[in-house]
Amino acid sequence: MRTGSEPTTARSPLRMRLWLSAWGAIWAAFGTAVFALVGRPGWAAVCGAVFLVATVDAMVIVHHMHEGAHYQPGRDVPPYQPPDPRHP
Repeated sequence: MRTGSEPTTARSPLRMRLWLSAWGAIWAAFGTAVFALVGRPGWAAVCGAVFLVATVDAMVIVHHMHEGAHYQPGRDVPPYQPPDPRHP
């Protein structure tokens, strides 16, 4: 629901989320390798799971970025009034 109080210069956080996801995937891959070499299979598995989550998150983010911008009403569209709770 549009209330009319949205900032006019709002930007998508997808690019920042992509970089954070990539940063997490790099560190998780590094942790997986180090823990596997040191002989800590439990921690290596945890880091491997974090790596998979970060990689899937990055793929979802890239998919959303490829979808492009969605329709946003312009300045000529008045804000919608919130529904009145007294009238169903």
